[in-house]
Order: sequence, then structure tokens, then C-alpha cells
Amino acid sequence: MNKLLRASLTSIAMASLMLAASAQTADAQNVAIVNGKAVPKARMDALAQQVARSGRPITPEITNQIRDEVVAREIFMQEAQKRGLDATDDFKAQLELTRQTLLIRELFADFQAKNPVSDADVKAEYDKFAAANSGKEYKARHILVEKEDDAKRLIAEIKKGAKFDELAKKNSKDPGSGAKGGDLDWANASSYVPEFSQAMVKLQKGQMTDTPVKSQFGYHIIRVDDIRDAQLPPLDQVKPQIAQQLQQQRLAQFQQELRSKAKVE
Repeated sequence: MNKLLRASLTSIAMASLMLAASAQTADAQNVAIVNGKAVPKARMDALAQQVARSGRPITPEITNQIRDEVVAREIFMQEAQKRGLDATDDFKAQLELTRQTLLIRELFADFQAKNPVSDADVKAEYDKFAAANSGKEYKARHILVEKEDDAKRLIAEIKKGAKFDELAKKNSKDPGSGAKGGDLDWANASSYVPEFSQAMVKLQKGQMTDTPVKSQFGYHIIRVDDIRDAQLPPLDQVKPQIAQQLQQQRLAQFQQELRSKAKVE
């Protein structure tokens, strides 16, 4: 075999190997070929990411299901295109809305990634919360009525031996606490309207207001069942909620800034 023929055969062999390698690479990049059209693996990867975000593990079984779903979508999409459904005005409008939704989601995700909430931010917010809710907590009951005379009558009945909780169930117009005998559970004084809290903090454990307390809601009869130092949850317990709240606040502020800067005619 002469040198020229040997060189020619070597070139053909190399070309064949390169074509085979190229075909293998193309196969690796595609999930399947549907009616002669390649279905890229990137679609399967994107769907797998969505499944992973939902908290489901990507097992071999799930992977097969994702592949089947991607192939099925390609089949259905080809049929829709064959029928010209992708050319309708309704489809184009829906496609534009979807494009906007995805792009806006990416904008917000980009903002949050570049403006993370630090541990120091969370600690500062927790300290503000702790300062605002420190001090005493009160386990109080109340009966709320519309008229002062009705409140005075109920106070007189209680002093004569009538049970506070039974009168609350029958007479209070506060549906939330009335059904529970007037029980407001544990709360800081700042949780109530000023007139209510000012009267409540003057009471000792077991005491009731001698006169009706007027507020914007009507007339209250207040009784303090117990008093304790404020019970605040530890930082580690509420850290995720605080971080999420701060993220939402920052995102809302970012959205408002964009709105205020925009020129809308």
C-alpha cells in the first residue's frame, strides 16, 4: 500500500470517528427525536429544577416520568402547531402575558439575590420587636356592650355574684372573645386601644374595672385574670419568619421605587 493511499484511509477513519463522536454528543444533548425533531435535554433539566424546588427528590423513577412528560409535551405541541393554534391572537396574547410573568419573576429574583437579608438585619429587627413587646403581659377578659347603662348593670350583677364568663357569652358584642367567656388570652398592653390598655394596666391580678371603659367600639368591662413578664420567642425560632418579612418589605420598596420613577402617561 503506497503512502498516499494509507494517508487517505487514515483521513477517512479519523473523519468517521469525529462524526461518531459528534453524533454521540448530539444524542447526549437531546432527550429524544419526535417526528424528526430533536427534543433538547435542557427542557428536561428545566422541568427537573421545578420538581426539585417543590421539595421532591429526583429519583430515577421521577427522572423517567420527567422524560415522558417532556416527550409528551413535544408531541402535543407539534400537533397544536400543525393546526395553526400558535398563530391565533388569543395564543399570542397569552404567550405575551406568560413572557411578562417569567421576566418579572426573574427581575424580583435577581433583586433578592443581590440584596440578601443578613443575620445582622434579622437581629436588628428582632431587637426592635423585643423592645416594643417587652414588659408585662396581661391575661384579660372583657365584656363589650353598646350602652353605658348596660355596662353598669352587668358590673352590678357581677359584684352580686354573677359569673363574668357567662355574662360575656350572653351579652358581649365582641364575637371573638364573647364566645370564649370574654377571654382575650395573653397580650401586651400595646395590643389594645389606648382607653382599654390604660384602664387594664391599673388593675391587679383578679381585679375588675368598677366603671365602664369607653372606647371607639363601645363600653368595656375589663377583668385581669393574670399578669406575667412578656414571653418572647427566641431569635432562632422566629429567624426564618423575620428574614422572609424583611425580604418582602425590601421587594415591596423596590417595586414602589420603580413605580415612582416610571413616566406613565
